[in-house]
Amino acid sequence: MVGMRDVAKKAGVALSTVSLVVNENGYVSDQMRERVESAMKELDYVPNELARNLYHGRSHIIGVIVPTIQHPFFSTLTACLQQVFARHGLYTMLCSTFDVGEGEAPYVDMLRRRMLDGIILGAHTDYPHDYWTSIERPVVAFDRSLGASVPSVGSDHEQGGELAASLFALTGVRHVVEIGGPRSRFHDAAADTPKDAPSALSPVPDSDAKRDSEDVSARRTTFPPVRYQLAFESVLDAAGIRYDYMEIPSVADLGQFERVARQLFERFPDADAIMAPDLAAAFCVQEALRRGIRIPESLQILAYDGTFVTDAAGMKITSILQDFSGIANKLSEAMLETINADAQDAEGDGAGVDREHGVQPALPSEQADVLSCMGADEADEEIGVAGMLTHTIPMKVKIGQTTRWNETVRELLFGSHPQTD
Repeated sequence: MVGMRDVAKKAGVALSTVSLVVNENGYVSDQMRERVESAMKELDYVPNELARNLYHGRSHIIGVIVPTIQHPFFSTLTACLQQVFARHGLYTMLCSTFDVGEGEAPYVDMLRRRMLDGIILGAHTDYPHDYWTSIERPVVAFDRSLGASVPSVGSDHEQGGELAASLFALTGVRHVVEIGGPRSRFHDAAADTPKDAPSALSPVPDSDAKRDSEDVSARRTTFPPVRYQLAFESVLDAAGIRYDYMEIPSVADLGQFERVARQLFERFPDADAIMAPDLAAAFCVQEALRRGIRIPESLQILAYDGTFVTDAAGMKITSILQDFSGIANKLSEAMLETINADAQDAEGDGAGVDREHGVQPALPSEQADVLSCMGADEADEEIGVAGMLTHTIPMKVKIGQTTRWNETVRELLFGSHPQTD
């Protein structure tokens, strides 16, 4: 097996010179570097990546924890993240907690052992918030708050909910049915959940006290995506539009989406509008067409996320579009900044780190277009309040065939430049 000594002998240089070239940690003249690299190529020398990583105190691997990669939202987002990190010489290790069934614990252990440079947490965690601060390792949260000291990134869900409700209100709907995750997510803890909280697949009780209780608790929730539903319902309330809610107990169990979609038409035959995640919205379109319901004349359907699924349901579904590339770029930027801060702390402690080849936190603007995702056209908002995202990405509307349109809708939602798919 060829080693560095063989390369040094072949190149006619000192072993230390080969080490500098291989580990990229010191000055070597261009002439010397060329001799070493030529010898490495001729001898087919492959550097020991593990040893090099140990030397630099880096693995160049980022762990991405999501509930399931079977869900179109998470598969699209992780693909975007993988491409962004690859541009920075980083690899992605994916943890799908629902698919594997062992949670995030093994990956957190890898992070603490420095087998991972950092973790992006986009799934439910069993660890308390102070734990993520106590481990003193790079962690960035996606669509959830892990405490004020942990960066968090997500869409502007309040904006998304208001866009969706405004679209319905401006087209004269009378009865909206929402499909979403458990209403218990609207609260920080089980103690906040009213005793009469709706069970799976049940509509929201038409109770002002119940809604007021949820609204107060939701402002404290550490799961920001529920804010789109609260904002959505607030606009509907103001417009005097009736709404009901159907729960999907686990968004990682994809079989439930079709079941809930079928049950919706039995429970609420008078509904003239549906707001649902992409997969549920797609099943609703298919079920409505099977029943001979005219879309959008008799029933409007609006999807929340805007993944490829909205183009594959038999009709193009109008969507509240999450900016996947904008989210991925902001997540990676926050992660790289956190890694650099961690490296600086390690330098202060005297630990071995890569002092000459640190990761640059700024992302070039030309890298914003990932896959076929749309880049954000507005700056993100930084909040810094416990329980809220520190970085929010604006949302858009993707025009489809499943909602009604008029000039008032186009002007109020899009101005003079409507968004098209």
